[in-house]
Amino acid sequence: MEEKMWDIIIIGAGPIGLNCALEAEKEGLSYLIIEKGTIVNSLYNYPLYMQFFSTADKLEISQIPFITTSTKPGRQDALEYYQGIARQKNVNIKLYEEVLKITKSENFFIETSKGKYEAKNVVIATGFYDFPVLLNVKGENLPKVLHYYKEAYPFANQKVVVVGSSNSAVDAALETYRKGADVTMIIRNSEFSKSVKYWVKPDIENRIKEGSIKAYFNSQIVEITENSVIFKDENEANLEIENDFVLAMTGYLPNFEFLKNAGIQLQDNNLKPIYSDETMESNIPNLYLAGVVCGGKDTHLWFIENSRIHAKIIVGDIISKQKIATSV
Repeated sequence: MEEKMWDIIIIGAGPIGLNCALEAEKEGLSYLIIEKGTIVNSLYNYPLYMQFFSTADKLEISQIPFITTSTKPGRQDALEYYQGIARQKNVNIKLYEEVLKITKSENFFIETSKGKYEAKNVVIATGFYDFPVLLNVKGENLPKVLHYYKEAYPFANQKVVVVGSSNSAVDAALETYRKGADVTMIIRNSEFSKSVKYWVKPDIENRIKEGSIKAYFNSQIVEITENSVIFKDENEANLEIENDFVLAMTGYLPNFEFLKNAGIQLQDNNLKPIYSDETMESNIPNLYLAGVVCGGKDTHLWFIENSRIHAKIIVGDIISKQKIATSV
C-alpha cells in the first residue's frame, strides 16, 4: 500500500472526475484519480463522428475555454480538450488501473488491479458506458449483434437492424444508410426520444417518410438468428426480415454492483443511489457521487453540462468538514 494518505481519491477520469481533481487542487487538497481506461475513456469509446448536443461553453470545466470552430463540438474536439487539460494541468492520474474494492474503517482503503491506496474521502465519478442494456432475447449473443457502434464503413451493402429511439440509434441509422446499408429501425416506443438532437430529428423523419429507412414503431425483437431478425410489430404480428447485423443502441447503465459493494444504498425502482442533493455525499460518510452515476437507471438526468457543479459542491463540503474538525 502507498504510504501517502490522500485527501481525496477520485474514481473515474471523465470530464466530471477531472473537474473534481481541478477543484481539489484549487483548494489545496491532495488528490489522486484512478481510471480503468484512458483519460475520458467513455468519450474515447463514443462513435467516431459523434456530435454533442451542448455547445462548447457548456462542456467547459474549471473555467478553461473550450476552443473549437464547430457550433456543436464532436468527439475528437472533446478528446483534445479534456486530455489537453490533463496534460497542461499535470493532473495526477493512474490510468489502466481498475478499482476492485472500497472498504472503510476510519479512512477509505481502495484496492485496485495494481495496488492499494488510502484516502480520507472518495468520489465516485464512473459514468455509465460499460454495461449495455440488453435485449434479453434468443440470439443476442451472436457475433452479428453489437451494443457499441463506432462508424458506418463496416456495414456498407449490409442489411442492418438498428434498435432504439435515442441519439445513438438515430445517428447509427443515418450514418449506415449513407454508407450503403439497407437499414431497418425497430423502436419499442411510438415515437423517437425527445432527447434526439433537434437538427437531426427532421433528417431521420424524412428518410423514413421517403422510404429510404424502414421503421417499425411500437415493436420489439423476439429472436435473432444467423440470417434474420424476428420481431413483433404494433399489431402483435410476428415478422421476420433478412439481416446481417443488429446494432442494439438500447442505452447503458452504471456499474450497480460496484456501488452496492462499496456500501451505497440504491432505490428499488430505478436503482438511483442514495445521496444528498446539498453535498453529493452518499449514505456512506465522506463517500461522494458525481456526474451521471447519480441518476441510476435514468442516465439522461445528468450529463456534463448540468453536473459540472458537483465538483465544487463536493470539495466545498470536504473543506467545510475540515474547518469544523480543526475548530473543535
